[in-house]
Amino acid sequence: MEAIAQHIESYELYHDNNTSEYSQLKTHYDAKNKIGWFLMDSYPRPCFTPTLLNELSDYITNVKSEMVETNNEKYDYLVVGSNVEGVFNLGGDLDLFTSLIKQRDREGLLKYALHCIDILYDNTRNFGAELTTVSLIQGDALGGGFESALSSNLIIAERGTKMGFPEILFNLFPGMGAYTLLSKKIGVKATERLIFSGKLYSAEEMFDMGVIDILAEKGEGELALLKHIKAVNKTPNTYRAMAQIKDTCNPIDYEELVNIAHIWADAALNLTEKNIRMMTRLVNRQSTKVDSNQK
Repeated sequence: MEAIAQHIESYELYHDNNTSEYSQLKTHYDAKNKIGWFLMDSYPRPCFTPTLLNELSDYITNVKSEMVETNNEKYDYLVVGSNVEGVFNLGGDLDLFTSLIKQRDREGLLKYALHCIDILYDNTRNFGAELTTVSLIQGDALGGGFESALSSNLIIAERGTKMGFPEILFNLFPGMGAYTLLSKKIGVKATERLIFSGKLYSAEEMFDMGVIDILAEKGEGELALLKHIKAVNKTPNTYRAMAQIKDTCNPIDYEELVNIAHIWADAALNLTEKNIRMMTRLVNRQSTKVDSNQK
């Protein structure tokens, strides 16, 4: 513990007063380490509500502008995390999905999916800037929440957190990047087993599979990030070159993501009343879980 304390003291996070005024996204800037933090805080459930998606898009647009204005100097890292205890993100807005499905609104479903894909794709491409995107998972990341985490250049997860795709429970699949991103990390067969299982995996299991880059002790996710930054700063040329190689060898095709989103929208409209009732039950479980965590 003494060694950890010394490390934090010599390389701690510094926050300025540049905090956001968003309603479902908390942001701040660490000027010393050049880190932009954006923490998801949606309600009534910690999922990707339309409001959260809009605020994420606005934040990203601002980051891009700031990087242009500062000649790629302001940010070295952009870190997405959660402001909700015990939860990173529970995924798509199932309450919205059930409403759109009942209305037979394919356009609405597709619009939602494409908005998610635009943000996810931008994240895989470092927002077109010379920076590293990071997912800091300190709580459960399910469905679309897990998909979003997979899109970052670096994934850090604390021990004890859970990840997975429960969509098969209501006869659907994760349609906004999961297959594309995971198959490039662990292969097609392993990806399909993970999706078809509907199982929630521990951070430890995900690390062993090669999905997670850094496995941190519980409560030490930020420290793990800072240790990584310190290592990068010792040999920045090597890390920069390796990142470029990774992007060259594993390019993400935007059109592929769009085509899968169309398949997802069509599949969503094929759900039965029984499937929709299961989605509704999951929404209720999510709400109960969040309420119990906040007590």
